[in-house]
Amino acid sequence: MREMSPLQKERLNYKPKLAGVLANGINNIKLTLGDKTSSVSNQEEIKELFPNVFGQPIAKFAAAGENLSTEQKNVGVILSGGQAPGGHNVIAGLFDALKTQNKENKLYGFLGGPSGIVDGKYIELTDEIIDSYRNTGGFDIIGSGRTKLETQDQFQKALVVCNNLNINAIVIIGGDDSNTNACLLAEWMKKNNTGISVIGCPKTIDGDLKNDQIEISFGFDTATKTYAELIGNIQRDANSAKKYWHFIKLMGRSASHVCLEAALQTQPNITLIGEEVEQKQQSLDQIVSYIANIVAKRAAIGKNFGIALIPEGLIEFIPEMKVMIASLNDLLAQLEKDSSYQNLSQQEKYNAIASKLDSIQAKLFQSLPNQIKAQLLMDRDPHGNVQVSKIETEKLLIEMVRVKLEQMKKEGNYDGKFSDQAHFFGYEGRCAAPSNFDSDYCYSLGYNAFALIQAGLTGYLSSIKNTTKPASEWVAGGVPLTMMMNLERRHGQMKPVIKKALVELNGPVFSALENNREKWAMNDCYIFPGAIQYFGPSSVCDNTTITLQLEQEKTLVNV
Repeated sequence: MREMSPLQKERLNYKPKLAGVLANGINNIKLTLGDKTSSVSNQEEIKELFPNVFGQPIAKFAAAGENLSTEQKNVGVILSGGQAPGGHNVIAGLFDALKTQNKENKLYGFLGGPSGIVDGKYIELTDEIIDSYRNTGGFDIIGSGRTKLETQDQFQKALVVCNNLNINAIVIIGGDDSNTNACLLAEWMKKNNTGISVIGCPKTIDGDLKNDQIEISFGFDTATKTYAELIGNIQRDANSAKKYWHFIKLMGRSASHVCLEAALQTQPNITLIGEEVEQKQQSLDQIVSYIANIVAKRAAIGKNFGIALIPEGLIEFIPEMKVMIASLNDLLAQLEKDSSYQNLSQQEKYNAIASKLDSIQAKLFQSLPNQIKAQLLMDRDPHGNVQVSKIETEKLLIEMVRVKLEQMKKEGNYDGKFSDQAHFFGYEGRCAAPSNFDSDYCYSLGYNAFALIQAGLTGYLSSIKNTTKPASEWVAGGVPLTMMMNLERRHGQMKPVIKKALVELNGPVFSALENNREKWAMNDCYIFPGAIQYFGPSSVCDNTTITLQLEQEKTLVNV
């Protein structure tokens, strides 16, 4: 028996609220289908790649007795990609739904991510196992991994494993790339008439897997609340000591949703948004000047302290850096096969890289500190992209701001003290105990995934909508995975992927930041959110992110 804190023990007993009609049971719902759908873009190419699952209609469940089959069904579940709070509740919801339908139904958890279904590594998930993980953070119930499911050999091996276990459906819990894998697997299973359906669930703390049908990816709520607590603690410290500028980098490589939400929750002095930097074509020097000017203005009124929030993926949004990194991704994809390059010293590698870049990019690359060069040349992630979490952007900005301030001091435009502290909040938020919202939302996503399986669907993403309302008013359904796809360059080739949702600069969420920036820069309007609350009034325990409230209600909320 695992040792548990009092909070852990209490959380095991929490009963998640189930979405809308799902609370009536799977035999008391009816599937309704909308019009056929198309992809986000590259429609002809996506249709050609996914002829068997392309164009399916949006699905929605309504209250009605359907008397769905209670014939035994076995389901396999996979946790894929980085951890996000609530993953265990997706599995718990899936388990409860299938066991409610037929006690003989079985749920198999594939171990270590997608590789588990290929290698035949699994466990049968039982009441005892599930009950010990309800409402807990992490993915440790079966583990996760980043293996891509994309080859005929992998699909064939997965089919053999599924047939051996009499599996009728597979649920893949993951982000945009993981659910792209789910779509590839669904297409192959349908093309080969296997009778095995594939359903996805939207996971990522980054918040970039969303659209009109997927209002929020699970884990975003908990992670941003966790980061906001930490930022609030640092703000309280800064306001007490009054001698440090804290540069805080926040997880979110491809979009700045986490940084934006954390800013709205805590109201720091400076918030950088990658999408804004890109739209305004800001250079690295312009960003540094923006920060330095605020530091100088605050120093002029006796405030040699402050808080700056930096999105993890900022460096890729800076136009000059983005172009260079894209070239580096393609270049390194070629050089990783070149043994002569691998045998070079680090400095020789820098020179070799610079010699293969155009003159502008080479000059930029050579101007960077060796530490940043080394981080830019680190092994790529499984999708062929630079690992931006390994690039210490916060430290790069600190050093450049220091140099800028020294220059301003010589010119008589700055007379303050600049002492710094650097932070990166990433893993701190990925496995936190899920908030009540994420516990409820994830449980409903899993329960709904089995409803989609029972309805005979495949190639869909589990969807729960109307999530700013009480759970009894949430709407359950499914979104065709191909509806969210486009083509993007990966490892030097165009690949089908689910399109990431970036911060909308003309939307209500960014506007809430923009309308308050000047006030927050010079005044200490800090908010101290404190720890996530699990027990108490609903207004404290069940509230969701400011981002979701603004997007759904279209009005300013608590800002």
